[in-house]
Amino acid sequence: MHDYGFGHGYGFGHGFGILLWILILVLVVVAAGFIIRGLGGNTAGKSSSRDKSALEILEERYARGEIDHDEFERRKRDLQDRNSGS
Repeated sequence: MHDYGFGHGYGFGHGFGILLWILILVLVVVAAGFIIRGLGGNTAGKSSSRDKSALEILEERYARGEIDHDEFERRKRDLQDRNSGS
């Protein structure tokens, strides 16, 4: 039989084959990590926004300029009335 320069089929090719499979496995794991993180798997930063009160969110919207002063005061009164009524 002809070995075409690869000896008995092992030599360097066998060692590099194992390294190639390890590299592929590492790339798959890293890619899966990026996909999971991109799909919302990492919720560490998101939980803080859920813990904010309605008044804090309203104050942030006012600070960003999303609502004007009159709208801020009206909604603030609504929130205070709702909290004092319950």
